[in-house]
Amino acid sequence: MTETPNPVAFTAERLAKVKEVIARYPEGRQKSALLPVLHIAQEQWGWVSSEVMDYVAEILSIEPVEVYEVASFYTMYHLDPVGKHVIEYCRTGPCCLMGGEEIYDYLKQKLGIQAGQTTADGLFTIKEVECLAACGWGPVFQIREQFYMNLTRQRVDEIIEELSK
Repeated sequence: MTETPNPVAFTAERLAKVKEVIARYPEGRQKSALLPVLHIAQEQWGWVSSEVMDYVAEILSIEPVEVYEVASFYTMYHLDPVGKHVIEYCRTGPCCLMGGEEIYDYLKQKLGIQAGQTTADGLFTIKEVECLAACGWGPVFQIREQFYMNLTRQRVDEIIEELSK
């Protein structure tokens, strides 16, 4: 009887990176590598499914619930499939006071989706997040590591057009 290969497995390159990250921590403290390993997983699969979280738990020799707790706490991890571009917008008071609600409503109207949804073409997902730490430059989007600040309707149009190419 042959064993079925695990359909969830890091590529050789990413597995080497995971091992490198784990090696940064003392023996028995591999759980400390959880956040960067989840980032590597999300980079490979685009989101972090329960199967991926189980796989990460196995690699780190920790309980799956320990991975679930962390992945579900931080908004930077996507627990459901997302579009190519995840537009995270700050929904806290300072951004709202600076016109955020109007801009976010415009974004939803423009894309035809609500927060937590993905456009039919798979290009965009809108995600509400807590403070993006750019309170003086609101309203703010974060798309991957890029911040878009002082947003206006015109700027939203430009961002969407640019990312649609």
